[in-house]
Amino acid sequence: MANCNERNIYFGPDSLKKYFDPDSQPPLPLVELPEHLNPYYHHGVRIYAKMMTMHPANNVKAMPAMNMLESSVEPKTNTIIEYSSGSTVISMSMVARVMHGVQDTRAFLSNKTSDAKLKLMQFFGLDITLFGGPSQPEPLDTRGGIQNAHRMAAESDDIVNPNQYENDLNWQSHVRWTGPQIFKQLPEINVLCAGMGTSGTMTGLGTYFKSVKPSVVRLGVCTAPGDRVPGPRSFALLRPVDFPWKEAVDTIEEVGSERSYTLSLQLCREGLVCGPSSGFNLQGLFQMLEKRKDAGTLGDLAGPDGLTHCVFLCCDLPYQYIGEYFQKLGPTKFPPIRNERLTKVDLHRYDEAWERDALEVFPLVYGSPRSREESLLSEISLKPQQRVIDLRRACDFRAWKLPESINLPLTSLGPHTASPFSDPAVLEAQWVELEKIFSDGKLVTDLGKNHVLVVCYDGDTARVATSVLRAKGFEADSVRGGHSAMKAYGIGSEAPMASTKFPIAAAVAVSAVPLD
Repeated sequence: MANCNERNIYFGPDSLKKYFDPDSQPPLPLVELPEHLNPYYHHGVRIYAKMMTMHPANNVKAMPAMNMLESSVEPKTNTIIEYSSGSTVISMSMVARVMHGVQDTRAFLSNKTSDAKLKLMQFFGLDITLFGGPSQPEPLDTRGGIQNAHRMAAESDDIVNPNQYENDLNWQSHVRWTGPQIFKQLPEINVLCAGMGTSGTMTGLGTYFKSVKPSVVRLGVCTAPGDRVPGPRSFALLRPVDFPWKEAVDTIEEVGSERSYTLSLQLCREGLVCGPSSGFNLQGLFQMLEKRKDAGTLGDLAGPDGLTHCVFLCCDLPYQYIGEYFQKLGPTKFPPIRNERLTKVDLHRYDEAWERDALEVFPLVYGSPRSREESLLSEISLKPQQRVIDLRRACDFRAWKLPESINLPLTSLGPHTASPFSDPAVLEAQWVELEKIFSDGKLVTDLGKNHVLVVCYDGDTARVATSVLRAKGFEADSVRGGHSAMKAYGIGSEAPMASTKFPIAAAVAVSAVPLD
């Protein structure tokens, strides 16, 4: 295992190839769990997370993908095809592009795969084909996707199926890279723990440590019968696997999903960001250590320094499993969302350009008054294709309004109603009411292709209304500060404005700001 890049910099025309190549990288981090995450700390146990998530592909399957494609891709290869639940084939797609220039990677996988995982694969450009039947088919089952991928590759010279389930280069990648990294970082290692899916990771690591340090206890972790954790398999499903995994493990633990997700969540919150299979591995390690402690043999694992150094693998990231965390663990494990009611309302975008200063409304929507003297509001009229909507109560509208404006009073709005942006209940009520009002067919027809100016008491409700109108395809704006702002300028009254600082004629003379 070469390592000549201590500065961790990749440059030149093959920079991405170096970035993906483990021989050009510093070792992936090995991080000791702090005392509060290690219940066996005071029993002389030290536990370390091997962060396989820190590879550029963000998962442990990057190593097998590198190793398998290195020997199988040829100049004539145009397509990579693999049956995979996610990490392996995603890694293959990146490795194929970066290392071999192959753009077409296709994933065969179960129709029971979560929508989040399917979208993740699409995000990375994978061509997806779904198969029915078991989500983890036996490798030799001719009805499953594994053998379908194998047959498809056999029928074409330009298609490669690495077949992680039968390809020895899968597990040998961990003999080549992962094992040597761990041993170089922690020669004191006493226990190694990894999950069993294809069994490639555990087979490779177990084989490597049997040769370099036979005293290391090799722990494989399987899913508990009838349970499921993404990646690993049950012990029963390992029976047909051809890899020499039985010679690579000393003991096996079976772990359920609830503890796997719980420990993963705890690790993530403490700064070790990893998926459920990582919590799964850690729980398997905990179970073995607990059994040893109960049997009085825990100390037998210790090395010459009197400590027991344990390494477990963090295999992938949690993000594609977020929904499953909530399903498995329930709401008590997560902080509440305050004002959660707002997730169902106020769903449209806002734009500062849609809020107009009170003085802008006249050049925007009204023509010049008939007299250039200080004028009455009654002397101005709307420009063509302009509408003004006033959301205030009818009594306030009658006392004080803009010429030719339409009153659409909201039952959820009054002169002393709190701002919708300070009271979620007000925002919810107003948004629901505005959505209903602006869905009325007669009103929609009346507004047509007109530009709409919306006013209210203080501008905030009109701002919400503008967001709703814009979402429905109307060109709309609101008055910042509402009638309160206009009243401050002496605008909005039918009384003469000789005493105001901003007469109508001057307001209309202000240069109009473009609508968008």
